[in-house]
Amino acid sequence: MKHHSRKTITALAAILLLAGGLAFGQAGRGVGRLGGIVYDLEEKPLEGVKITLQFADNPSLKFETTSNKKGEWSFLGLGTGNWTMTTVITGYMPQDKTLYVSQLSVNPKVVVHLQKITKGAGIVADEATFAILEKGNALFKEQKFDEAIAAYQEFLSKNPNLYQVQLSIGDCYREKGDFEKAIETYKAVVEQAKLDATLGREMTAKALAGIGNCYLKQGKMTEAQDLFRQSIENSPKDEILAYNVGEIYFSNQAFDDALKYFTLAAQIKPDWPDPYLKLGYVYLNKADNPKAIESLEKFLTLEPEGDRAGLARNILNAIKK
Repeated sequence: MKHHSRKTITALAAILLLAGGLAFGQAGRGVGRLGGIVYDLEEKPLEGVKITLQFADNPSLKFETTSNKKGEWSFLGLGTGNWTMTTVITGYMPQDKTLYVSQLSVNPKVVVHLQKITKGAGIVADEATFAILEKGNALFKEQKFDEAIAAYQEFLSKNPNLYQVQLSIGDCYREKGDFEKAIETYKAVVEQAKLDATLGREMTAKALAGIGNCYLKQGKMTEAQDLFRQSIENSPKDEILAYNVGEIYFSNQAFDDALKYFTLAAQIKPDWPDPYLKLGYVYLNKADNPKAIESLEKFLTLEPEGDRAGLARNILNAIKK
């Protein structure tokens, strides 16, 4: 095997990562199928729930449907990758979650339980109101952060009890570089999460990770590491959280820390291909060819087709020469 210099390997990683980002923009459509059922907390199926799927790598690609009398729903024609699913129906607390869809295997049924809004909860759950939230998410993806903040704040004016949206406002301030305001917003989420028996730990974990990201962007590595540790402790079985912490470290070129969290994500969900792909990139940047090859080959066993598989094979061909 030909040995490449660290400089060459790092340059190769950067070029292939860029190519991958361009390829992902065309992804999202395929032959994957995803289905599930929506219940209330008493296990009664809910009819007429609006289910929206949005492709993580191309938010403009969106599928919508509604649940039938049995609470069932399904989507066809999905590409491999991560999708954000949102469930909304008047009179119930909305819910969103990130799902991984495969085109090559049967995707597990998605079961969602929605909590009924009690009188006096002060929550407006109609489609028009949640369209404001979707607008904020779209503006954030377009990096129009001030406009996104305005949309999120408009939504919160109608739904002040849905404090979770403040996480998105914190993200906007963070991306604007207003770290003081971002940390203040995240800390407000932590305080409100203490009163939330259902989603409190998850929201706390996300807010702490947000604060850690702010510290990392300011070069405060010790403080960031402590916040990320606390975040994972609050949600130790959340592979998405572990993966996202790895992404934060990776984007800041803190490869040893990225390695730790991508590895954790893979341990929590061994059949999820994404962490193995990123582990391949980490090892590539660390000039550890054997480990990069091992991780990328593991990725290909889980996702042998599609744009990302083609990218992984290009990398393997380059470093095996």
